[in-house]
Amino acid sequence: MKIVKPLLIICLLTLQGYTFSQRVLTLEESMDIAIENSPSIQKSRMNMDMNREYLNAQLASLKSNFFLDITPVSFSREQSYDNRFSQWYTSENKGASASFVVTQPVKWTDGLLTIRNDFGYQDNFSEANNDIYKDKGFNNSLYVKYDQPLFTYNRLKLNLAKIRLNLETATMAYAIEMLNMEYQVNQAFYSVYQKETSVQIAQEEFDNQKVSLEIIRSKVEAGLSAQEELLQGELNYATSESNLDNSKVDLDNARDQFKLLIGLSLYDEISVVSDIDFKLIYVNIEKAIENGLSQRLELTQRNIDLKMAEFDLTETSAQNEFRGDVSLSLGVMGNDPTFGNIYDKPTNSPALGITFSIPLFDWGQRKANIRAAEINIESKEIDLTDQKNNIIINIRSTYRNLQNLVSQIDIAKQNEKNAQLTYEINLERYQNGDLTSIDLQRFQNQLSEKKTALVVALINYRLEIINMKVQSLWDFENNTSFIPKELQENIKLEN
Repeated sequence: MKIVKPLLIICLLTLQGYTFSQRVLTLEESMDIAIENSPSIQKSRMNMDMNREYLNAQLASLKSNFFLDITPVSFSREQSYDNRFSQWYTSENKGASASFVVTQPVKWTDGLLTIRNDFGYQDNFSEANNDIYKDKGFNNSLYVKYDQPLFTYNRLKLNLAKIRLNLETATMAYAIEMLNMEYQVNQAFYSVYQKETSVQIAQEEFDNQKVSLEIIRSKVEAGLSAQEELLQGELNYATSESNLDNSKVDLDNARDQFKLLIGLSLYDEISVVSDIDFKLIYVNIEKAIENGLSQRLELTQRNIDLKMAEFDLTETSAQNEFRGDVSLSLGVMGNDPTFGNIYDKPTNSPALGITFSIPLFDWGQRKANIRAAEINIESKEIDLTDQKNNIIINIRSTYRNLQNLVSQIDIAKQNEKNAQLTYEINLERYQNGDLTSIDLQRFQNQLSEKKTALVVALINYRLEIINMKVQSLWDFENNTSFIPKELQENIKLEN
């Protein structure tokens, strides 16, 4: 007994601390936790960041690029046979060289401007039939070159556009993931809220049954009611207690699912708090459809898919194409044993080259590929039209559901009021002996059902308002646009 008491005190203190540490979450806090912990959100954000870096790299590649190659020492010695003189000779080469290159892509024409300077020093020695030849000195070559493709598409601009669309696609995926997460968190949050309310209703029903059992027990003991009434009252009491236990089990399960969704530890004790009092929110169906068709991320994604298909057609059309390439360079070369005299006798070295690639016959390969790309574009256009129709249908359906839920809430409120009044009247009849336990239990069940129905209707209305916000990307509660801030902040691309 001396050991049991301290253990009992410790258990009570532990339970008190356990209850005290319970975390109460609002909907906003739950959403913030989910965004921070969700693996899908994190992966989408990483994919978006990765594509942004690809774009930064591509934009950097369009600026002037500088290269420096240095060969501080080179040496070679070899023996070779000269066919002209039918003799062997030995050669030895020593030297050093450096090359400095500047390249500048021209985005508007897909050309490439190159400035190159090659500087070197060489010391050559060769020997044949006891004849010795030596040569050493400095040399420098400076030239400007421009390469320009003709009769073809601008590959630089197309690649840049594709990378930008990839970033926009990744950002769309991230924003859509955020919207989906918000709806899922709202569903799970209100599911927990509903289960907590169900526990409260079950607790009220249990308390009522406890009162009813005491009433019938006192009547039976006074000989005013039959023993069967007490047995029925005890059965009703046990049933009510079982319903309360079942509600608590459902609540614990819902909390576990909610913690799993938002990324909390399953061992954390939580409860939720929310205000679901009915507040009529005016929804303009025309505004919802108009904003949905202009702002929905899925439509932007379909437009991106269509642009990508058009890019594929451009690239496919370039297969086996007629094209030309022009290369123009102007340069000056000089060499001399003395460094300061390199350009005493310079040599100009202009160069011009024009090349044409003329396809002759490919057995219809290019034509078939182009047709396949055109069919892909037609398919993307159908997807775009179908997506628009689905958006209109979903917005209309959500709007009708909202109107229906408003009526359901009014009816549920009246039903709860009537059920409460009916229960109170029949409880008095039960106390006066004019009603059996079975009849009172029926009225009690009716009251619990009507209370639950009202809570469900209110929650459904809140969820449908959120659904309308997701469907139309317009927040009718605050009368503002609902474009995710991630989309506004991350789609800022340079022209």
